[in-house]
Amino acid sequence: MRIVVLDGYTLNPGDNPWTPVAALGELVVYDRTCEAEIVPRALEADIILTNKTPLSAPTLAQLPRLRFVSVLATGYNIVDVAAARVQEVVVSNVPEYSTDSVAQLVLAGILHFCHHAAELDQLIRAGEWQRRGEFSFWIAPLVELVGKQIGIVGFGRIGRRVGEVAHALGMSVLAYDVQPGPPPHYQPFRWESLESVFERSDVVTLHCPQTVDNQQFVNRTLLSRMKPTALLINAARGGLVHEADLADALNQGVLAGAALDVLSTEPPPPDHPLLHAKNCLLTPHIAWATCEARQRMMTITADNIAAFLQGHPQNVVN
Repeated sequence: MRIVVLDGYTLNPGDNPWTPVAALGELVVYDRTCEAEIVPRALEADIILTNKTPLSAPTLAQLPRLRFVSVLATGYNIVDVAAARVQEVVVSNVPEYSTDSVAQLVLAGILHFCHHAAELDQLIRAGEWQRRGEFSFWIAPLVELVGKQIGIVGFGRIGRRVGEVAHALGMSVLAYDVQPGPPPHYQPFRWESLESVFERSDVVTLHCPQTVDNQQFVNRTLLSRMKPTALLINAARGGLVHEADLADALNQGVLAGAALDVLSTEPPPPDHPLLHAKNCLLTPHIAWATCEARQRMMTITADNIAAFLQGHPQNVVN
């Protein structure tokens, strides 16, 4: 059984061995694969693992030996699952591996704007503390989270974990979801409309999947409902936000800041509006990428392959 990994570098840049997968067949790992290389590299593959390398219908049609694709992510839009189904290729994903890691980065984004620790460290090293001569100084209002409200858009696994963390910090939790499930055990908690979440929250954080219906739904109109002291956090999908509108809103002081781990184009072009926006913290799509989360992904991917080989595939998306 030949297993080909098309873009394995982000999962294992050197600290997360492929040993569990290698035990299941003849393994070939490519760090990165451009479009022209997909078919030549995967032609003899029975199983393909891919993260962001696309498997379109025309590409799948050129891979007659292929029987199984395991996506190295939760989102699987890089595979034409309908075409795979027609071709009798099973497609699985890794639905839950980074919940705690994503929640942790959301908290890091919030705390960045509460204390501005990194900027203050840079100022100290540049001599600002000595120039001021006081025992204490700050460059922006310092914020205590107890009693503040966090609004969570998308209350699935990750959204609920963020809610638990926020509750532990003393925040009230508001949530919006197109398919609300049972409320959490803690209080205070309220389901709210999307508009109310943006109006009432001191922090709004996005944890919904991107669909054809919600692309760029965080636009000028919705942003205008936010408090001027509020923060926007996006560790979900870049396409949920109208980025030019957000840049304008930040520059005009419509909201106090934004922390974004995802953008609509990754990496962004030099003229991307958010690269030059005020009070905008950008990280390069790392919420999922702690070593612990990547180790879980490796384990679940091996389990996906083993389940397929045993005739009862799991985490199937098509």
